[in-house]
Amino acid sequence: MDDTTALKKTPLHALHLSLGARMVPFAGYDMPVQYPAGVMKEHIQTRTSAGVFDVSHMGQVVIKAKSGKYEDAALALESLVPVDILGLAEGRQRYGFFTDDNGGILDDLMITHLDDHLFVVVNAACKDADLAHLHKHVGDTCDIILLDRALIALQGPRAVEVLAELWADVAAMKFMDVRHCRLHDVSCLVSRSGYSGEDGFEISIPTDKAEDVTKRLLEHPDVQPIGLGARDSLRLEAGLCLYGNDIDTTTTPVEAALEWGMQKARKAGGARAGGFFGADRILAELEKGAARRRVGLKPEGKAPVRGHSKLFADPEGKSEIGEVTSGGFGPSVEHPVAMGYVKVAQAAVGTQVYAEVRGKYLPVTVSALPFITPTYKR
Repeated sequence: MDDTTALKKTPLHALHLSLGARMVPFAGYDMPVQYPAGVMKEHIQTRTSAGVFDVSHMGQVVIKAKSGKYEDAALALESLVPVDILGLAEGRQRYGFFTDDNGGILDDLMITHLDDHLFVVVNAACKDADLAHLHKHVGDTCDIILLDRALIALQGPRAVEVLAELWADVAAMKFMDVRHCRLHDVSCLVSRSGYSGEDGFEISIPTDKAEDVTKRLLEHPDVQPIGLGARDSLRLEAGLCLYGNDIDTTTTPVEAALEWGMQKARKAGGARAGGFFGADRILAELEKGAARRRVGLKPEGKAPVRGHSKLFADPEGKSEIGEVTSGGFGPSVEHPVAMGYVKVAQAAVGTQVYAEVRGKYLPVTVSALPFITPTYKR
């Protein structure tokens, strides 16, 4: 049997093929890794103009309390995430993560307050497990609905001008705002967010209209289709985690340098401190620090240092201190970039460590994240 027959297809699959995409298996889907322009040009296109990404493989979930009250849905979700959901204003989005009993990260997600319910976007590879987790722990008090919709991302400095040609009000949105609108006479949900480090939008579209809306955006001279290859190099330059690489059940939010994703209300002394899985460990690490830390890494020279490369404190490779979790070449910064975990003693910016690459120990400098300056509209 052809392996590709078992792969799921997004509503834009036929469009990708018509655009000459090279398809690869990703999270159970047949996805475009690049188009004829190639990863480097697609990356630069997104940084300098605008690009469209198909992210329909992600899970779009509605969480609505059986009582009909937003407050009940918010408090239910707060039992699963160390995030202030009750205080999230309507039409606003917030980053969060499901945690387990040991404080590890089950998945990272985007959470939006829409009217009387929550709209949550989860990672494709974790979608089934996340739904089971929600049904098990909050299914008695909430309805959990997986939506059948497409999701695309329009990213880059020209994104707002491009989208404003279809909906003028988009220009007034700020980073993490979410609005219902009509694009090309199609009812869509638009958030001013994304995964590239650039200003941009994620657009949830009815499945049967996804190709029409996407084609309309691609007709614009400033827009090109972008594949998973450039998506990865863009997010790496922006210091953004990829679930399964940089964060997973073996990493806590504090180790992963994601404290900013936990608001005061959920921390020790806050109005609703704790009450989520792994709270004891996470709150203790917030107070005392963790033994290791996710950091940016800049290899010397032009050779990238890839994920799973071991990190050492010394050039002889005797004292192991951590591991690279993501690495590659950064087209915008014109040098290799990486992220990984090191012991706290080696986590200060400017510290020199050594990565094992094919039996050699290459010098790598601990760097501040992100590697580029994000252009989010605050």
